[in-house]
Amino acid sequence: MHSMRVSVLLVLLLPAVSHAAGIGMRAGTTGVGGDIGWDVAPTLSARVGYSALQFNKSIDSSDVHYDGKVKLSNLSGLLDWGILGPMRLTGGVILNDNRYDVNGQPTNGTFTLNGNTYQASQVGSVNGTVKSGHPVAPYLGIGYGNVSGKGVNFYFDLGVMYMGSPKATLNASCGPGLSAANCTQLQNDTAEEQRRLEDKLSRYKYFPVANIGITIGF
Repeated sequence: MHSMRVSVLLVLLLPAVSHAAGIGMRAGTTGVGGDIGWDVAPTLSARVGYSALQFNKSIDSSDVHYDGKVKLSNLSGLLDWGILGPMRLTGGVILNDNRYDVNGQPTNGTFTLNGNTYQASQVGSVNGTVKSGHPVAPYLGIGYGNVSGKGVNFYFDLGVMYMGSPKATLNASCGPGLSAANCTQLQNDTAEEQRRLEDKLSRYKYFPVANIGITIGF
């Protein structure tokens, strides 16, 4: 979906690139990707870009250990304002589909949810997904270098995108050894654990952006 959006944006923006323009390749906390940029005014340039990355990450809530995979997907539209030579202020929005898929693991053959302990044989699985609270995240930062600058140069960005409080969806399946009453209790405990997981990841509502890359301008 994001790759289609990038293609459409590039097609729409090509007619606007009548002055200095360039492309950049970068890597950092939002993933690995690139930008296309162009001059808008003497000290103002615009760019669109896309980056993505996947990696494994384990965490512990207060009760459960999770194995998980982080999946980053970020489509950005930014304005760069040169305030002092190559130094600049940058603002815009980042359309993100960032998510964290988690799979709860038993400890010593048991799951503990909301203070209640269940045998691993009684629980089929505990898994879910944590997503960004704001799929359209505002971004503000500083940086050095412009994608539209002529020649071969480097550029970097330091800033924050506001993704909002994370939203978790956590599910637990009842195993064959669990009674109907205990199954209901398991679902209630899972709902409480879902809130704990959101709290654990709440610091990521302000997502740090640090990217560095190389530009080729023309």
